[in-house]
Amino acid sequence: MSTLPNSLPRPPGELEQLEKAWRTPSGWRFLSTVNNTNIGRLYLATALLFFVLAGVLGLLMRLQLAVPDNTLLDAATYNQVFTMHGTVMMFLFAIPVVEAFAVYLLPNMLGARDLPFPRLSAYAYWAYAIGGLAFFCTLFAGLAPDGGWFMYPPLTGKAYSPGLGADFWLLGIGFIEISAIAGAIELIVGILFTRAPGMTLAKMPVFAWAMLVVGVMIVFAFPAVIAGTALLELERAYGWPFFIAERGGDPVLWQHLFWFFGHPEVYIIFLPAAGMVSTMLPAIAGTPLAGRRAVIWSMIATGVVSFALWAHHMFASGLTLLSASLVSGASMVVALPASVQVFAWIATLASGTVRLNAPALFTLGFLFIFSLGGLTGVMVAVLPFDWQVHDTYFVVAHLHYVLVGGMLFPVFAAIYYWLPLVNGHTMSERLARWIFALMFAGFNLGFFTMHITGLQGMPRRVYTYAPDLGWNGLNMASTVGAFVFAAGVLLFTLDMARTLLRPRQAKGNPWNAPTMEWLPDADYGMRSIPSVASLYPLWERPGLAKEVEQGAHYLPGTATGRRETIYTSALRAKPLYLLILPGDGWSPLLAAAGTAGFFLLLTVKWTLAAWLCAVVAVAAIIAWLWQSDRPPAMALARVADAALPAGADNGGDEALLPVGERGRAGHSWWACVVMLVVDACIFASFAFTYIHLSMRLAVCPPPGASLPAPMWSWLSCGLLLAGSAAMWFACRPHHLAQTGSQAGSQTPSQRGLRLLVMASLFCMLGSFGCDLAGQLLVRLQPARDGWSASVAVIVAYQGLHVLLLALVAPYLCVRSWSGHLTAASQATLKNAALIWHYTTAQGLAAAVLLCAMAA
Repeated sequence: MSTLPNSLPRPPGELEQLEKAWRTPSGWRFLSTVNNTNIGRLYLATALLFFVLAGVLGLLMRLQLAVPDNTLLDAATYNQVFTMHGTVMMFLFAIPVVEAFAVYLLPNMLGARDLPFPRLSAYAYWAYAIGGLAFFCTLFAGLAPDGGWFMYPPLTGKAYSPGLGADFWLLGIGFIEISAIAGAIELIVGILFTRAPGMTLAKMPVFAWAMLVVGVMIVFAFPAVIAGTALLELERAYGWPFFIAERGGDPVLWQHLFWFFGHPEVYIIFLPAAGMVSTMLPAIAGTPLAGRRAVIWSMIATGVVSFALWAHHMFASGLTLLSASLVSGASMVVALPASVQVFAWIATLASGTVRLNAPALFTLGFLFIFSLGGLTGVMVAVLPFDWQVHDTYFVVAHLHYVLVGGMLFPVFAAIYYWLPLVNGHTMSERLARWIFALMFAGFNLGFFTMHITGLQGMPRRVYTYAPDLGWNGLNMASTVGAFVFAAGVLLFTLDMARTLLRPRQAKGNPWNAPTMEWLPDADYGMRSIPSVASLYPLWERPGLAKEVEQGAHYLPGTATGRRETIYTSALRAKPLYLLILPGDGWSPLLAAAGTAGFFLLLTVKWTLAAWLCAVVAVAAIIAWLWQSDRPPAMALARVADAALPAGADNGGDEALLPVGERGRAGHSWWACVVMLVVDACIFASFAFTYIHLSMRLAVCPPPGASLPAPMWSWLSCGLLLAGSAAMWFACRPHHLAQTGSQAGSQTPSQRGLRLLVMASLFCMLGSFGCDLAGQLLVRLQPARDGWSASVAVIVAYQGLHVLLLALVAPYLCVRSWSGHLTAASQATLKNAALIWHYTTAQGLAAAVLLCAMAA
């Protein structure tokens, strides 16, 4: 029996009950785990596997380019290798690895048992792993894409890429981006609402701030590429000519959509690395981070300004001089907040006592390489210079200096720094110096020379070159540098494997770090959740680790016998309710496998098997949702020991908390809001498509096309509003039973709720029927021209939402009939109503948009 600092004994069996609730499944059942620690480790391992695979492809490219007129790879194979290298690095390594660190580190860093949606994290991981591995295997089946990782039309259209390679890229990458968005929703809600009591936003670790900014950036940036991939696949599969110029489309439209995602993605990759560096530096230098508040604001500024830079990649695509000049200015301005961070890091190093250990070496290497990449970034922001070096190896060198220097070196520093969390052992410091020397020297030898080959005119994306162009020695040097870098990675991999195979021991705090992930933990995270009153809790409270391990703070056991964490307010982190977390289960894995199977099998035209996979995915998602939002077994739960003296961390008015989500603004409601923001951004991308193609027309609608009579739009809008009104009435409190009993579900109020939900659904179906009837009457032909295709995709996207509501409405009715829609468990109903009202708003916006542009 443990004893608290004030000698109050802990209840017997408390720790055993906590361990039982959080125990990780063993054997093959480990695949059903949803614990953030396990999912984070799987995420990291898979991301590093993709890094190694992409690195092997990069080495093949360098071998091909080592000497002129090489025949190691033919042109077709080189294009596949080049495309897969860039795609895997950008989509399957760079974004997932930073999300993996966040899933693994943030709960303990924030003082939470777990993130608020463990099954969503598990679904995001399995979708990424299954989809990513299947996509990579296309390389061995002759089905890999060969249009570059940016997939520019018209090269990737059906006329020039008739095989399935481009389809695998479009469906696979679009699906993987959906997985990344699922992870972003989890991180945003987790960071804002599951912090330890007292950890205000101002006290939140810088890495958490970085991931919050990145999560918001993902929400706004990734929908554009999802929309773009959907449009290009519709063009390839059904002949809807969004990007075919001679049929009213525009290939530059793809560049707008892709780079609206692509350039913010550079900072989505950089900011987590910057957050890691800002979190590690105080431990490395033994002093607080200099200019901490300025660093946080600079991260926010970087995230905002990055969305003004998408045309940075389009200076040679025919933009007007004014547009190009504005983007050029924004490309220079974005260097300012990054400079603030660099100067803060230098000031921290200068004011402290730096120990040249492995994390410090890789951090210093990052500062040097990233600064060079930033300087060349300002160079390519200058229009005349960019026009000269566009699509040369100078841009390749710049890209790798920013991404490898700005992300990969911090990731290696982070692995050295946080690997003791896994089994308590640090990696070899002696080997780390060799590894750093090989990687640093190899990288600069390999990629700095590419600046020179680019300035000498060597174009990127070529598989060979003539021997009399003066590039021979430089290309050989780049190849040698790449293999030296690879040797460093290989040595690192061997040392990491050796370290992980050592027997597990207590992790301790080898770096004297100040943040809470170094507190003692187990499957359940830390034993008790402390109140946080400072920026560096472990420095300012040396005895905190012992107190936490003895259960002296919030939630020392399990109040309900299940997995739990504390839901806190967004700004001041005041405890609001006890959040019940789902346990392990197979539904996330089945849902991810079904989703991946649907996309991949649909690509190879196995339609029946694809739809069977879709049924499995939907059934698994419904099964996992069905288990959530149940009436709680108790109204209040004790999360602290009330016997402790007043003013203690876990005493006072916060000793008792409501159990389960309360009110409208709970964790699932906020997740639904974020999801609908993503939805709105996808719709905005389709709306941009319609506007862009309409403005290219001399007459809109084009000859032979027209919009339905206004009567159909008015009728559709009226039915949408009626449906939302019915749903609003269904959510009134008097319709909800006060208990979760079957008898309560048969009351007139619950029957009225079900009638209103179904009436609302019929209104929504009628609204879409009006939209569809109007388009059929004017004989809309999406395959005829780009404008008609853009109209069709907006109508179809609204129809997709109505189809979703056709699943949601019966689900609500069944929950009501089963007694699961009560005053104490109404989150499902509130969230469904939110989706309902969004569908109405989107339908109204679509009607206004179509009519306004045609007018």
